[in-house]
Amino acid sequence: MSEDQAVVSAVLAGEPGAFERLVQRHQALVWHMVYRMVAQPEDARELCQDVFLRVHDRLRQFRFESSLATWIGRVAFNVATRHLQKKKIAWVSADEDEGENSEYLRASDGFDLAEACADQELMRHMAAEIERLPALQRTLVTLYHLDELGIGDIATSTGLPEGTVKNYLFRARHRLRKQLETRLGVLA
Repeated sequence: MSEDQAVVSAVLAGEPGAFERLVQRHQALVWHMVYRMVAQPEDARELCQDVFLRVHDRLRQFRFESSLATWIGRVAFNVATRHLQKKKIAWVSADEDEGENSEYLRASDGFDLAEACADQELMRHMAAEIERLPALQRTLVTLYHLDELGIGDIATSTGLPEGTVKNYLFRARHRLRKQLETRLGVLA
């Protein structure tokens, strides 16, 4: 039995502390996804609680077709997306072209985010620029580069097609590069 199956079985069986273990294993992922999307700590804390309440209520629906983390990530993404829609907050920038045939479909554009963050000053600037990205781009950059999730896992968690994930990642990295070049006066 896998770790996912064991923890789900324990929670469903009502074992003491089982749900707390599930939360501890996945709280960082949920926090990153929700906070990156809503960018308000108070809202993010409330939404994270909502995510885990929904996970608890719907855990019987989990069918092990993906990892538990991917499924929980999907719940977190949906909760945060609904929050943004309810508050009428744009989660993509107005100038985004969502066309699948865009030249931006490639995920790798030669820009190495980890290498760019090696220098402390650059890292501070990078963090500030990531926070300025539209919610969806900010979330995808965080999931891909900081949480190190693959394109497929991100697509599954967000419900976006892989091409769209790649498109937004490319656009976000392009935007970050331009902002850093402007801010630092160097080619990033």
